Amino acid sequence: MRAAFYILLTILFIPMVYARADMRNSYLVKKSYQDTLIENIVKEEAVLEAVIETKKAPEKDKVQYISQLTRYGFKNLFNKFGYNPALPYSSQVNPHAELYMQDYLRNHTNNLIKMKSWGMPYFNLIDNIFTQYGLPKELKYLAVIESNLSTGATSWVGAGGPWQFMPYTARELGLVVNNNFDERRDYFKSTHAAARYLLQLYKQMHDWLLVIAAYNGGPGRVFTAMKKSGSRDFWALQYYLPEESRNHVKKFIATHYIMETNVGATRLNNNALFTPLGGRRLYDTEKIITAAEAANSATQTISGKYNGAIIAKYIDMGIDSFNRYNPGFDNRLSINGQTDLVLPADKMQLFLASKYQILNECVQLLLDDSNIPNNKTVYPASKPTPKKKKNH
Repeated sequence: MRAAFYILLTILFIPMVYARADMRNSYLVKKSYQDTLIENIVKEEAVLEAVIETKKAPEKDKVQYISQLTRYGFKNLFNKFGYNPALPYSSQVNPHAELYMQDYLRNHTNNLIKMKSWGMPYFNLIDNIFTQYGLPKELKYLAVIESNLSTGATSWVGAGGPWQFMPYTARELGLVVNNNFDERRDYFKSTHAAARYLLQLYKQMHDWLLVIAAYNGGPGRVFTAMKKSGSRDFWALQYYLPEESRNHVKKFIATHYIMETNVGATRLNNNALFTPLGGRRLYDTEKIITAAEAANSATQTISGKYNGAIIAKYIDMGIDSFNRYNPGFDNRLSINGQTDLVLPADKMQLFLASKYQILNECVQLLLDDSNIPNNKTVYPASKPTPKKKKNH
């Protein structure tokens, strides 16, 4: 009888032991996952914070890590986190997005189609810089909705340049903004600053649609929308955002759609060319330097009345090649009084050896009021202001 009691007790007790063991194992697995998740978040924030604080592009070994973090930021826009040009657009995009952008497309398609042509040099430049920070290339279209890619754009509240930074934000990002210089209008420096600012916002939001809304209205408004809606999904919290911020996201999605598809290609008027630099193009060639060329280049900050064509002549460099390394050189130098000169390392040595002679000839050119030499730059002067008719 006692033996039967012990057998029955064992039968009842063993499952309880296994159940408790399973619970403990499940707890340990869950705790291990949570610990790993926390470690990953801490590492992620440390890497992004280092880039933001140092105010320069990350080391190459960090770029791949950052690109893996940021690629998931479009999870609420595309089914596979990112856009695949080989597949139909409608099969990839969130259904909410298609309805969301119809009004904007109806009014702005023609201008965006034209921008595909004249904006290519700008897009190449931004792509090149964003790649250095591990950012998705789709984000270049933010400059379209911010400023129409214009360096001269200024909002009524004082935001300026292609990325529409307010003066205090620009200074926090390492740009010089004072009475003499305004680096918000320097395409290179402001795009580097934009990359760091986008990483800063992504560190807080972990979603690019929310970042775009925050870029427009500030992160505080996005966090308020998250709290009120109880969601971090843009489509769920959008109506808790200001209308302007919602529209900013709509503009971004619509711009991406136009730029990445062939919609309306036959409607493009090749004779119409918008020039966002007051009548001057950034540069005619659609090419920029390659990664290999960038690795073998040297950079020197210069100031003074330098002229790109004369520099190119002295260092025996074709003007087209010079413009690839220094798009918008004369314009940037004219606006800011100083700019970064980028040249192949051997050409930089030639420039440094002759920079005073070069500057002297550039100044003499201005004093003589001469025409630019035959190998003139590709930045023609703005159209002369029409003379006012005399009152009779």
